[in-house]
Amino acid sequence: MGDLLKGKVAVVTGSGRGIGRAHAIALAEEGASVVVNDVGVERDGSGGGRAPADEAVAFIRERGGEAVANYGDISDYEAAGNLIRTAVEAYGRLDILVNNAGTFQYRLFHQLTEEEWDGLMGVHLFGTFNTCHHAVPLMMAQRWGRIVNTASSQWRNPEGRANYGAAKGAIVSLTWGLAFELRNHGITANAIAPMAATRSFGDDTYRNMLAEAGLDRKKNPAEQGDNRAGPEFVSPLVVWLASDQAADVNGVVFRAGSGKIGRYSHPTEARTLYREAGNGAPWTLDELDDALPSTVMGGETKAPFIP
Repeated sequence: MGDLLKGKVAVVTGSGRGIGRAHAIALAEEGASVVVNDVGVERDGSGGGRAPADEAVAFIRERGGEAVANYGDISDYEAAGNLIRTAVEAYGRLDILVNNAGTFQYRLFHQLTEEEWDGLMGVHLFGTFNTCHHAVPLMMAQRWGRIVNTASSQWRNPEGRANYGAAKGAIVSLTWGLAFELRNHGITANAIAPMAATRSFGDDTYRNMLAEAGLDRKKNPAEQGDNRAGPEFVSPLVVWLASDQAADVNGVVFRAGSGKIGRYSHPTEARTLYREAGNGAPWTLDELDDALPSTVMGGETKAPFIP
Protein backbone atom coordinates (compact mmCIF):
# COMPACT_ATOMS: atom_id res chain seq x y z
CA MET A 1 0.00 0.00 0.00
CA GLY A 2 1.23 3.49 -0.88
CA ASP A 3 0.43 6.77 0.82
CA LEU A 4 0.20 9.23 -2.07
CA LEU A 5 -3.50 9.72 -1.32
CA LYS A 6 -3.45 8.99 2.40
CA GLY A 7 -6.30 10.76 4.15
CA LYS A 8 -8.16 11.47 0.91
CA VAL A 9 -11.67 10.27 0.15
CA ALA A 10 -12.72 9.27 -3.37
CA VAL A 11 -15.98 8.48 -5.11
CA VAL A 12 -15.75 6.38 -8.27
CA THR A 13 -18.93 5.81 -10.27
CA GLY A 14 -19.43 2.61 -12.20
CA SER A 15 -16.61 1.00 -10.24
CA GLY A 16 -17.98 -2.48 -9.66
CA ARG A 17 -16.39 -3.82 -12.84
CA GLY A 18 -14.01 -2.96 -15.64
CA ILE A 19 -12.12 0.32 -15.79
CA GLY A 20 -13.97 1.84 -12.84
CA ARG A 21 -13.08 -1.10 -10.61
CA ALA A 22 -9.43 -0.71 -11.59
CA HIS A 23 -9.61 3.00 -10.68
CA ALA A 24 -11.14 2.25 -7.28
CA ILE A 25 -8.50 -0.38 -6.49
CA ALA A 26 -5.63 1.86 -7.62
CA LEU A 27 -6.88 4.81 -5.54
CA ALA A 28 -7.27 2.58 -2.48
CA GLU A 29 -3.78 1.17 -2.98
CA GLU A 30 -2.43 4.71 -2.60
CA GLY A 31 -4.28 5.23 0.66
CA ALA A 32 -7.58 6.79 -0.39
CA SER A 33 -10.83 5.68 1.21
CA VAL A 34 -13.15 4.81 -1.68
CA VAL A 35 -16.89 4.80 -2.23
CA VAL A 36 -17.56 2.17 -4.88
CA ASN A 37 -20.69 3.15 -6.79
CA ASP A 38 -22.33 0.70 -9.20
CA VAL A 39 -25.93 -0.21 -10.06
CA GLY A 40 -24.76 -3.55 -11.48
CA VAL A 41 -26.45 -3.25 -14.88
CA GLU A 42 -25.45 -4.88 -18.16
CA ARG A 43 -23.56 -2.83 -20.73
CA ASP A 44 -26.81 -1.75 -22.42
CA GLY A 45 -28.26 -0.56 -19.10
CA SER A 46 -30.55 -3.52 -18.47
CA GLY A 47 -30.77 -5.49 -15.25
CA GLY A 48 -29.09 -4.44 -12.04
CA GLY A 49 -27.74 -5.81 -8.78
CA ARG A 50 -25.51 -5.16 -5.80
CA ALA A 51 -22.94 -7.89 -6.39
CA PRO A 52 -20.44 -5.92 -8.53
CA ALA A 53 -20.10 -3.10 -6.00
CA ASP A 54 -19.99 -5.48 -3.03
CA GLU A 55 -17.34 -7.65 -4.67
CA ALA A 56 -15.13 -4.64 -5.47
CA VAL A 57 -15.41 -3.40 -1.89
CA ALA A 58 -14.53 -6.84 -0.54
CA PHE A 59 -11.49 -7.03 -2.83
CA ILE A 60 -10.20 -3.65 -1.66
CA ARG A 61 -10.68 -4.53 2.00
CA GLU A 62 -8.96 -7.88 1.59
CA ARG A 63 -5.91 -6.03 0.32
CA GLY A 64 -5.87 -3.71 3.33
CA GLY A 65 -7.77 -0.81 1.81
CA GLU A 66 -10.85 1.05 2.96
CA ALA A 67 -14.06 1.09 0.91
CA VAL A 68 -17.84 1.17 1.16
CA ALA A 69 -20.48 0.45 -1.46
CA ASN A 70 -23.19 2.63 -2.96
CA TYR A 71 -25.74 1.26 -5.42
CA GLY A 72 -27.41 4.48 -6.58
CA ASP A 73 -28.25 5.40 -10.17
CA ILE A 74 -26.34 8.62 -10.79
CA SER A 75 -28.66 9.58 -13.66
CA ASP A 76 -31.07 10.49 -10.85
CA TYR A 77 -30.10 13.80 -9.25
CA GLU A 78 -31.16 12.83 -5.74
CA ALA A 79 -29.42 9.45 -5.95
CA ALA A 80 -26.24 11.24 -7.02
CA GLY A 81 -26.59 13.49 -4.00
CA ASN A 82 -26.95 10.47 -1.76
CA LEU A 83 -23.77 9.04 -3.28
CA ILE A 84 -21.81 12.14 -2.32
CA ARG A 85 -23.38 12.11 1.15
CA THR A 86 -22.28 8.49 1.52
CA ALA A 87 -18.66 9.63 1.28
CA VAL A 88 -19.16 12.37 3.84
CA GLU A 89 -21.09 10.16 6.25
CA ALA A 90 -18.59 7.31 6.00
CA TYR A 91 -15.33 9.27 5.95
CA GLY A 92 -16.11 12.90 6.82
CA ARG A 93 -15.19 14.55 3.52
CA LEU A 94 -14.86 14.20 -0.25
CA ASP A 95 -11.67 14.99 -2.13
CA ILE A 96 -11.74 13.03 -5.39
CA LEU A 97 -14.58 12.41 -7.81
CA VAL A 98 -14.06 10.02 -10.72
CA ASN A 99 -17.01 9.90 -13.10
CA ASN A 100 -16.72 6.59 -14.92
CA ALA A 101 -20.25 5.10 -15.04
CA GLY A 102 -21.80 4.62 -18.46
CA THR A 103 -23.81 2.40 -20.75
CA PHE A 104 -23.90 2.04 -24.53
CA GLN A 105 -25.74 0.41 -27.38
CA TYR A 106 -24.66 -0.59 -30.86
CA ARG A 107 -26.83 1.60 -33.08
CA LEU A 108 -26.51 3.61 -36.25
CA PHE A 109 -28.01 7.05 -35.86
CA HIS A 110 -31.18 6.34 -37.80
CA GLN A 111 -31.75 3.22 -35.69
CA LEU A 112 -31.64 5.03 -32.36
CA THR A 113 -34.85 5.37 -30.39
CA GLU A 114 -35.66 8.40 -28.28
CA GLU A 115 -35.55 6.18 -25.21
CA GLU A 116 -32.03 4.97 -26.07
CA TRP A 117 -30.84 8.53 -26.68
CA ASP A 118 -32.30 9.81 -23.41
CA GLY A 119 -31.13 6.81 -21.39
CA LEU A 120 -27.53 7.08 -22.48
CA MET A 121 -27.45 10.84 -21.97
CA GLY A 122 -28.94 10.29 -18.53
CA VAL A 123 -26.09 8.10 -17.34
CA HIS A 124 -23.12 9.72 -19.09
CA LEU A 125 -23.88 13.43 -19.30
CA PHE A 126 -26.56 14.00 -16.67
CA GLY A 127 -24.82 11.58 -14.32
CA THR A 128 -21.59 13.54 -14.61
CA PHE A 129 -23.43 16.80 -14.01
CA ASN A 130 -25.33 15.36 -11.07
CA THR A 131 -22.33 14.08 -9.14
CA CYS A 132 -20.28 17.20 -9.88
CA HIS A 133 -23.14 19.49 -8.86
CA HIS A 134 -23.32 17.84 -5.44
CA ALA A 135 -19.56 17.49 -4.99
CA VAL A 136 -18.29 20.90 -6.09
CA PRO A 137 -19.65 22.93 -3.13
CA LEU A 138 -17.88 20.57 -0.72
CA MET A 139 -14.62 20.87 -2.61
CA MET A 140 -14.94 24.67 -2.80
CA ALA A 141 -15.49 24.87 0.97
CA GLN A 142 -12.31 22.89 1.68
CA ARG A 143 -10.44 24.56 -1.20
CA TRP A 144 -9.16 21.26 -2.56
CA GLY A 145 -10.63 18.81 -5.00
CA ARG A 146 -9.92 16.59 -7.96
CA ILE A 147 -12.50 15.79 -10.65
CA VAL A 148 -11.68 13.21 -13.32
CA ASN A 149 -14.37 12.69 -15.94
CA THR A 150 -14.49 9.97 -18.58
CA ALA A 151 -14.52 10.93 -22.24
CA SER A 152 -13.84 8.63 -25.18
CA SER A 153 -11.96 8.56 -28.45
CA GLN A 154 -15.44 8.29 -29.97
CA TRP A 155 -16.05 11.89 -28.92
CA ARG A 156 -14.13 12.82 -32.09
CA ASN A 157 -15.20 9.85 -34.24
CA PRO A 158 -18.39 8.17 -32.96
CA GLU A 159 -18.26 5.33 -35.52
CA GLY A 160 -21.84 4.17 -35.18
CA ARG A 161 -22.45 5.43 -31.64
CA ALA A 162 -23.82 8.92 -32.20
CA ASN A 163 -25.49 9.12 -28.79
CA TYR A 164 -22.34 7.90 -27.04
CA GLY A 165 -20.10 10.29 -28.96
CA ALA A 166 -22.44 13.22 -28.34
CA ALA A 167 -22.51 12.52 -24.60
CA LYS A 168 -18.73 12.20 -24.41
CA GLY A 169 -18.25 15.40 -26.38
CA ALA A 170 -20.54 17.18 -23.95
CA ILE A 171 -18.55 15.78 -21.02
CA VAL A 172 -15.36 17.19 -22.56
CA SER A 173 -16.97 20.63 -22.77
CA LEU A 174 -18.32 20.32 -19.23
CA THR A 175 -14.83 19.41 -18.01
CA TRP A 176 -13.37 22.52 -19.61
CA GLY A 177 -16.12 24.62 -18.03
CA LEU A 178 -15.42 23.16 -14.58
CA ALA A 179 -11.68 23.63 -14.97
CA PHE A 180 -12.11 27.29 -15.88
CA GLU A 181 -14.61 28.16 -13.15
CA LEU A 182 -12.96 26.26 -10.30
CA ARG A 183 -9.32 27.06 -10.97
CA ASN A 184 -9.12 29.58 -8.12
CA HIS A 185 -10.57 27.18 -5.54
CA GLY A 186 -7.79 24.58 -5.46
CA ILE A 187 -9.87 22.25 -7.64
CA THR A 188 -8.80 20.66 -10.91
CA ALA A 189 -11.03 19.05 -13.53
CA ASN A 190 -9.58 16.80 -16.20
CA ALA A 191 -10.86 14.02 -18.43
CA ILE A 192 -9.54 10.74 -19.73
CA ALA A 193 -10.44 8.84 -22.88
CA PRO A 194 -9.58 5.27 -21.86
CA MET A 195 -8.94 2.24 -24.01
CA ALA A 196 -9.01 -1.20 -22.41
CA ALA A 197 -10.34 -4.70 -22.93
CA THR A 198 -13.69 -4.56 -21.10
CA ARG A 199 -17.28 -5.62 -21.77
CA SER A 200 -17.29 -3.05 -24.60
CA PHE A 201 -15.28 -5.46 -26.74
CA GLY A 202 -17.04 -8.70 -25.95
CA ASP A 203 -18.35 -9.63 -29.41
CA ASP A 204 -18.38 -8.74 -33.10
CA THR A 205 -21.79 -7.06 -33.04
CA TYR A 206 -20.37 -3.57 -33.41
CA ARG A 207 -18.02 -4.39 -36.28
CA ASN A 208 -20.68 -6.39 -38.11
CA MET A 209 -23.16 -3.54 -37.80
CA LEU A 210 -20.70 -1.11 -39.38
CA ALA A 211 -19.75 -3.57 -42.12
CA GLU A 212 -23.39 -4.05 -43.07
CA ALA A 213 -23.70 -0.27 -43.37
CA GLY A 214 -20.69 -0.10 -45.67
CA LEU A 215 -18.49 1.40 -42.94
CA ASP A 216 -15.22 0.18 -41.49
CA ARG A 217 -13.43 0.48 -38.20
CA LYS A 218 -9.82 -0.19 -37.36
CA LYS A 219 -9.06 -2.36 -34.38
CA ASN A 220 -7.58 -0.70 -31.34
CA PRO A 221 -4.83 -2.33 -29.25
CA ALA A 222 -7.39 -3.83 -26.84
CA GLU A 223 -8.87 -5.83 -29.72
CA GLN A 224 -5.54 -7.01 -31.08
CA GLY A 225 -4.48 -9.08 -28.10
CA ASP A 226 -2.20 -6.39 -26.65
CA ASN A 227 -1.05 -7.70 -23.27
CA ARG A 228 -1.22 -4.14 -21.97
CA ALA A 229 -4.93 -3.86 -22.76
CA GLY A 230 -6.19 -4.40 -19.21
CA PRO A 231 -7.98 -1.56 -17.41
CA GLU A 232 -5.16 -1.42 -14.87
CA PHE A 233 -3.06 0.31 -17.55
CA VAL A 234 -5.47 3.27 -17.48
CA SER A 235 -5.76 3.80 -13.73
CA PRO A 236 -2.25 5.10 -12.87
CA LEU A 237 -3.08 8.29 -14.77
CA VAL A 238 -6.26 8.72 -12.70
CA VAL A 239 -4.32 8.30 -9.47
CA TRP A 240 -1.73 10.83 -10.62
CA LEU A 241 -4.42 13.35 -11.57
CA ALA A 242 -6.03 12.84 -8.16
CA SER A 243 -2.82 13.66 -6.30
CA ASP A 244 -0.91 16.80 -5.38
CA GLN A 245 1.63 15.86 -8.03
CA ALA A 246 -0.85 17.05 -10.68
CA ALA A 247 -1.96 20.20 -8.85
CA ASP A 248 -1.17 22.35 -11.89
CA VAL A 249 -2.81 20.05 -14.45
CA ASN A 250 -6.24 21.42 -15.24
CA GLY A 251 -8.66 21.23 -18.15
CA VAL A 252 -6.70 18.54 -20.00
CA VAL A 253 -8.24 15.64 -21.92
CA PHE A 254 -5.97 12.59 -21.97
CA ARG A 255 -5.95 9.39 -24.02
CA ALA A 256 -4.82 6.48 -21.86
CA GLY A 257 -4.42 2.72 -22.10
CA SER A 258 -2.32 -0.08 -23.58
CA GLY A 259 0.89 1.65 -22.64
CA LYS A 260 -0.16 4.91 -24.31
CA ILE A 261 -0.78 8.33 -22.81
CA GLY A 262 -1.75 11.13 -25.16
CA ARG A 263 -3.24 14.58 -24.93
CA TYR A 264 -6.04 15.99 -27.06
CA SER A 265 -5.90 19.59 -28.20
CA HIS A 266 -8.59 22.11 -27.45
CA PRO A 267 -10.60 23.02 -30.59
CA THR A 268 -9.01 26.01 -32.26
CA GLU A 269 -9.47 27.85 -35.53
CA ALA A 270 -7.11 26.20 -37.97
CA ARG A 271 -7.55 28.70 -40.80
CA THR A 272 -9.33 32.05 -40.99
CA LEU A 273 -10.38 34.36 -43.84
CA TYR A 274 -11.23 38.04 -43.28
CA ARG A 275 -12.93 40.55 -45.51
CA GLU A 276 -11.04 43.70 -46.36
CA ALA A 277 -11.34 46.40 -43.73
CA GLY A 278 -14.15 48.81 -44.37
CA ASN A 279 -16.23 46.37 -46.42
CA GLY A 280 -19.46 46.09 -44.45
CA ALA A 281 -21.24 43.80 -46.89
CA PRO A 282 -21.77 40.09 -46.14
CA TRP A 283 -19.95 37.50 -48.21
CA THR A 284 -21.74 36.62 -51.42
CA LEU A 285 -22.13 32.95 -52.37
CA ASP A 286 -19.91 33.46 -55.41
CA GLU A 287 -17.20 35.00 -53.23
CA LEU A 288 -17.37 32.09 -50.78
CA ASP A 289 -17.20 29.56 -53.59
CA ASP A 290 -14.16 31.32 -55.01
CA ALA A 291 -12.29 31.92 -51.73
CA LEU A 292 -13.05 29.12 -49.27
CA PRO A 293 -11.60 26.04 -51.06
CA SER A 294 -8.05 27.42 -51.24
CA THR A 295 -8.04 29.32 -47.92
CA VAL A 296 -10.18 28.17 -45.00
CA MET A 297 -10.68 24.68 -46.44
CA GLY A 298 -7.06 24.38 -47.52
CA GLY A 299 -8.03 21.85 -50.14
CA GLU A 300 -9.71 19.63 -47.52
CA THR A 301 -13.38 18.79 -47.98
CA LYS A 302 -13.98 16.51 -45.00
CA ALA A 303 -12.72 15.75 -41.52
CA PRO A 304 -9.29 14.04 -41.44
CA PHE A 305 -10.68 10.81 -39.97
CA ILE A 306 -13.34 10.36 -42.69
CA PRO A 307 -11.92 8.16 -45.47
